[in-house]
Amino acid sequence: MDLQTTIYVFVGLSFALYIGIAVWARAGSTSEFYAAGGSVHPITNGMATAADWMSAASFISMAGLIANMGYGGGLFLMGWTGGYVLLAMLLAPYLRKFGKFTVPQFIGDRFYSKSASTIAVLCLLVASLTYIIGQMTGVGIAFSRFLGVSSDTGIYVGMAIVFAYAVFGGMKGITYTQVAQYIVLILAYTVPAVFISLQLTGNAIPQLGLGGSYVGTDMTLLAKLDSVVTDLGFGKYTTQLPGSTLNMFMYTMSLMIGTAGLPHVIMRFFTVPSVKDARSSAGWALIFIAILYTTAPAVAAMAKLNLHATVNTAVKTGGDLYAPEASLVNEQRPDWMKRWEKTGLLKWEDKNGDGRIQYYNDKTKNEAAKGKAEAAGWKGNELTVNADIIVMANPEIALLPNWVIALVAAGGLAAALSTAAGLLMAISSAVSHDLVKGVFNPGISEKNELLAGKVSMAVAIVVAGYLGLNPPGFAAGTVALAFGIAASSLFPAIMMGIFSKKMNKEGAMAGMLAGLFFTLFYVFAHKGVFFIKGTEYLGLIGGANSFFGITPEAIGAVGALVNFGVAFLVDKFTKEPPEHIQHMVEAVRIPRGSSQVKGAH
Repeated sequence: MDLQTTIYVFVGLSFALYIGIAVWARAGSTSEFYAAGGSVHPITNGMATAADWMSAASFISMAGLIANMGYGGGLFLMGWTGGYVLLAMLLAPYLRKFGKFTVPQFIGDRFYSKSASTIAVLCLLVASLTYIIGQMTGVGIAFSRFLGVSSDTGIYVGMAIVFAYAVFGGMKGITYTQVAQYIVLILAYTVPAVFISLQLTGNAIPQLGLGGSYVGTDMTLLAKLDSVVTDLGFGKYTTQLPGSTLNMFMYTMSLMIGTAGLPHVIMRFFTVPSVKDARSSAGWALIFIAILYTTAPAVAAMAKLNLHATVNTAVKTGGDLYAPEASLVNEQRPDWMKRWEKTGLLKWEDKNGDGRIQYYNDKTKNEAAKGKAEAAGWKGNELTVNADIIVMANPEIALLPNWVIALVAAGGLAAALSTAAGLLMAISSAVSHDLVKGVFNPGISEKNELLAGKVSMAVAIVVAGYLGLNPPGFAAGTVALAFGIAASSLFPAIMMGIFSKKMNKEGAMAGMLAGLFFTLFYVFAHKGVFFIKGTEYLGLIGGANSFFGITPEAIGAVGALVNFGVAFLVDKFTKEPPEHIQHMVEAVRIPRGSSQVKGAH
C-alpha cells in the first residue's frame, strides 16, 4: 500500500472508532451529558483526562518549541506538569466533594451569587475559545499534510467529526472516545520515538537515548547537537534560555496556575463516583501524561538533529558544515520536504542562486559562524521550518515505514480532537447549565436543558471552526495565552473559594474581572488587534515595550496577583459571607470519610 492510502486507512479507522463509541455511549440524561453519570472508573477517567490534557499543543507543538528553544523549552514541561499536580492535589478533590457539574456552578454557589457565576462563565468562554483556536489549527495542519486537502477543509472535516461524537454523546461519549484517542495518540508519539532513538543512539528507550551516544561517534547525542547548532550560529541547545530569567519564571508560573484553572480539565473530576476516586484518577492521569511528556525532549532533540543532517550532509560525516558540497541540492531534496512545502509550513528561498539549501542562523552574533557563512558565499538563511511540523514530519525525516507515518497522522488528529471535545463540553455546560438554567430559566425541564446543551455545543463548534480558520499564530503560542487567561481569572477565584471562608462575593467578582481585563489589556496593547488572520503575531520570546520584559504569554501570573490583590482589598471593605457559606467551605475542606463522600449532582 502506498503512503497516502495507508494514511487514509489509519485515519478513517480511527474516526470510525470514535463515532462508533459515541453512538454506543450516547447521553440520555443531563447527568450523563455533563458528568458521564458520575460513574467513570478512575483508571478510565485518568486515561480520558490525559487525552483531554494532551492537546494539539502537547502533541504537535511542544516538541517543536523545545527543538527551537532548546533547554529553555523545558518551561512547558515544568509549567504544564507542575500545574497538573497542583490541580490534582489542591483543587480537584475539593471540587469533586462539592459535587457540582461545572466550575461556574461552584463559583456561583460558593460566592452565593448568580452574578459571580455569570462572570465565571465569561472567563471560561474567553479562556476556552482562545484555547480551542490551537486545537483547530492543529486539525488543519494535520489534515493539510496527510489528507492532501487545504487546512481550511481539514478544519471543516474536524468540526463534523467532533459534532458527531460530542453533541450526541455529551461527557459520557467524550469520556470513552478520549480513552480510544489516548491509546492512538500515545502510540503515535512513542512508536516513532523508539525507531528514531534506535537509529541515532542504538537505545530503544528515547528518554535514555537522549543522554546516550550518537551512533558512530564518541560524543553524546546532546553534545553532537550542541556542536552542530553552535557551529551554524544558533544558540547552544543545552543552555539557551527564553529571554530573561524573570520572564521564564513568570511564563512557567502562568502555565502552572493556568493549568489548575482550566475548566475542561477540572470537569473530568466530576465524572468519578467519589472524592477518593478523584484523587486516584488524578494519579493515573499523571502516569499516562508522563509517558508523552518525558518522551518530548528526546523527540525534540532527535528531530532537530535529523533535520540538520537532512539539509547538511556534513552533520553525519563530521566534515565542514560550510563546505559547498555539504549543502543539500534543492533538486535532490527528499520527498517529505516536497510534501510539506505544499502546506506552506516549510519554505525554501534561494538567496545566493546556487541551487542549494543553506540552513543556519543568519542573525547570529557568533562572529566565527558569520565569517564562515560569508566565506562560503551564503547570503542568508534559506529554509523556514514552522515549529508545528517537527513532530508530524519526524517519521518522514527519519525515513520510517509508511504505517508509522500514518499512525502519527491519526495521533495528531486524536490529540487535537480530544481536547477540542473537552473544551466544547466546558463551553456547552457553561452556557446551558450555568446561564440558561442557572440564571435565565431555573425551572427548565431536564429534556429542554439537554437540548439547550446540544444546541450550545453545536454553536460552539461553529465559533471554534471560525476561530480555527482565522488563527493568531501557531498552536502552542495561542494555547499559552489561554492558560494565562485561566490563570488570571478562574484559578484565584477557585483557590479563594476553597481555602478562604471569609472571601465574599464582591471580592471574588472584582478579582475575576480585574485579572481578566488586566491580562486581555496587556495582550491587546502589546500587539494590537489579536484575532485577525494575517496580522503580525508576537513570537514566544521578546518584544518591544514589555512590562519588565514579560511577554503576553507569561503575563497571566501577574494577572493572578492582580486578581488576588483586588479581591482581598474589596473584601476588606464589604460584608463577610453568610455563616452557612462559611460552614459549607469548612465542610468541603474536611478530608474525614473522603472515600464515602459521593457529592450530589
